[in-house]
Amino acid sequence: MVAVLRSFEPLMLPRPRGAHRYDAFSPKLGRRLTLYRRSAFETWLMLEADPASRTFCERPGFMVVDGQRRVVDFWARSDDHKYLVLLSESTTTSNRPRSRIDFDPEAFAVRYIDAAERAAARVWTGAWQRILPVLVAARGLVEPSLAASIERFVASPQSLMAIEREFSTGDPVLVRAAVFELLHRGRIQALELHTESLSYMTRFVAIRAIP
Repeated sequence: MVAVLRSFEPLMLPRPRGAHRYDAFSPKLGRRLTLYRRSAFETWLMLEADPASRTFCERPGFMVVDGQRRVVDFWARSDDHKYLVLLSESTTTSNRPRSRIDFDPEAFAVRYIDAAERAAARVWTGAWQRILPVLVAARGLVEPSLAASIERFVASPQSLMAIEREFSTGDPVLVRAAVFELLHRGRIQALELHTESLSYMTRFVAIRAIP
């Protein structure tokens, strides 16, 4: 047992029989990840979309819960703490690689995410399923000056349509990517996305004014 582990690599486990495979690219991690359940995919979207979540790792190791060794679904680090994520459908196992040490449940906060919490966030995670491909496609192409200009423009709430119209002299794909990048970084917000689908009428507003 150890109290703190400094770095993690995802466990390479065989796909459970009959499970779907989800391959995705995480802008936050700068790498691909593979998940084997819809519940894990939706939880990744929740972590990826949360600006307070600085980094995370899927399947970082094991932990004994109620006498059973379970695969930890995620380790995550936010602005002020680290925690483990366990889903209601977490996988139990009797074996583990010798190089892996079980997490000490006394050393980490554990966040349990059940089906009800994932269902409540489904509009939000659905929006991010559309946002992330734009971020990945434009990765490294958005000029900081464009992002800064958009952030100033949304000092008061502006729709996506209004933003794209204001910056119509540029590539509309990059304008949209800049908006989504600011949202991903927590520089702007769009509270409507928690209850309404992403559209041209979705409004974005800066969280703090910039000069």
